[in-house]
Amino acid sequence: MLHEPSVKIGTDNAASKKAKLGVILFFVYTAIYSGFVLIGLTNPELMGLELIGGQNIAIIYGFGLIVLAIVMGFIYNYFCTKMENKMNKN
Repeated sequence: MLHEPSVKIGTDNAASKKAKLGVILFFVYTAIYSGFVLIGLTNPELMGLELIGGQNIAIIYGFGLIVLAIVMGFIYNYFCTKMENKMNKN
């Protein structure tokens, strides 16, 4: 049996804009993550301070980074889909 791909593959006119958005989000995340590392290197006692619900800053910041990565993934997907629909009309 021979079958073809389920979708037609063509050029993605939005590829450069999607790449630019990805790089911007990468640098935003890197800057925020660098703050986490910088605090850990320069002032580790600060990471031990309790903040919300008895949790220390390290735990809150760490989980915040995980949540931020997920949210940024949704943001990237939303804007990339929007760009693809706008720029890849046939």
